[in-house]
Amino acid sequence: MRGGVLVAGIGNLFLGDDGFGPEVVRRLAGPGTPLPGGVRVVDYGIRGMHLAYDLLDGYDALVLVDAYAGGGAPGELTVLEVGPDDLGTGEFDAHGMNPVSVLANLGQLGGTLPLTHVVGCTPADVEEGIGLSEAVAAAVPEAVAEVRALVRRLLVAGAAPSSAVDPATAAPAPVPARTRRT
Repeated sequence: MRGGVLVAGIGNLFLGDDGFGPEVVRRLAGPGTPLPGGVRVVDYGIRGMHLAYDLLDGYDALVLVDAYAGGGAPGELTVLEVGPDDLGTGEFDAHGMNPVSVLANLGQLGGTLPLTHVVGCTPADVEEGIGLSEAVAAAVPEAVAEVRALVRRLLVAGAAPSSAVDPATAAPAPVPARTRRT
């Protein structure tokens, strides 16, 4: 794929609220209102190398959906814009998923970091176990809506070919500020 938006669910389903990202993308990809053309939704789970190689396809924008220990109350959503200066360095683990390391090492694979946003949710529990806590499960529908709105703004701002944007569902709006809590 050249251009467009990649929505990436990140997290381990076997560690409680760390499964937030996969649950959000599962709902985004499910029945109901489809996302506009030019958007690809993938549950990467803990497959960092898979995400890195997919980013080599040249996406204009990336939306990571993940548990994010932002210091807020469990279930609180945080939307961040992430750039190269925010990443620092990190050792890339081909068998795991550390999003910062994956993105920081993208250049070593010949790629370029696209415009990147994180839609994160403060976890309540990341201990071994399947299923989201009540607070994080309650945040999933809001996160789905947030990702849909962010994707629409990115598409209107030019993160995909204009033919992929449905003017009836996409209203021009600025890309979110660097950090915003909802």
